[in-house]
Amino acid sequence: MSTKSAAQKKSLMLFSGRAHPELAEQVGKHLDITVTPQSTFTFANGEIFVRFEESVRGSDAFVLQSHSAPINDAIMEHLLMVDALKRASAKRITVVMPFWGYSRQDKKHRGREPISARLVADMFRIAGANRIMTVDLHTSQIQGFFDGPVDHLFALPVLAEHVKRTYTDRELVVVSPDSGRVRLAERWAETLGGTPLAFIHKTRDPRRPNEAVANRVVGEVEGRLCVVIDDMIDTGGTVAKTAEVLLKEDAADVVVAATHGVLSGAASERLARCGAREVIFTDTLPIPDEKRFERMTVLSIAPLLARAIHEVFDDGSVTSLFDGNA
Repeated sequence: MSTKSAAQKKSLMLFSGRAHPELAEQVGKHLDITVTPQSTFTFANGEIFVRFEESVRGSDAFVLQSHSAPINDAIMEHLLMVDALKRASAKRITVVMPFWGYSRQDKKHRGREPISARLVADMFRIAGANRIMTVDLHTSQIQGFFDGPVDHLFALPVLAEHVKRTYTDRELVVVSPDSGRVRLAERWAETLGGTPLAFIHKTRDPRRPNEAVANRVVGEVEGRLCVVIDDMIDTGGTVAKTAEVLLKEDAADVVVAATHGVLSGAASERLARCGAREVIFTDTLPIPDEKRFERMTVLSIAPLLARAIHEVFDDGSVTSLFDGNA
């Protein structure tokens, strides 16, 4: 290795907030680097203090934080880390947020509402972020909210590979829990080898968050293993109702696959008793032991994040990780 490349290798630095340090450690192992030590604590009044224990001057900094509950604390800590890196003369700052907080509020449903996903993007730009890396945005147009490069990674290959390996001998149908996820369902169907599609026609009142009414199944599900896909599961109500409707329509089995396990409130209990054979998540968000149940599978997103970080650091192609479909 030349002196120049050795010096360049040393400039990659990985930082982690307190929301999901286990994920950052796994990413570091795949990159063969350690997470940069830092001092982070919360004052009695709730204010957060951050200080890095090593020089970051001239570094290509990747600062990872999952926006998990309490989400406002996680975002604020993330912003403070970015600000500290900017003021310590990091050469480039890439915000790695596997789950983009407030991403569901990406447009105005009615008057006098905020577009919170745009606000989060603006805050990171003002704090000093040069680039954002995230996984499975609620809607792809959120990429345009940040004035700079956004690496939008897809967990589909990770989730679909598990489904293909586990249910290789089953007759599958990919089910979208609503019409808004049909495009994602099409990509799933293509990845699984051209399986048929179905979706649940449902209604939702924008004035009543986290509530939806599953009405009827559009598509042929009888006798098939239904793979219900979504980007996130929060309270679990929609997916649980979807599984129940599919089983009433004589589906042979139901498997649920989602990228982000938000799992608020009694979500785990709902999913555990909804009749699904398996519920699959990635670990973009921490899922503590008390929220896990026997039929839950959690897959690691760390290899994908590490490969993307490596491509960004080497000025390579993140799109190449998804066969050009990014």
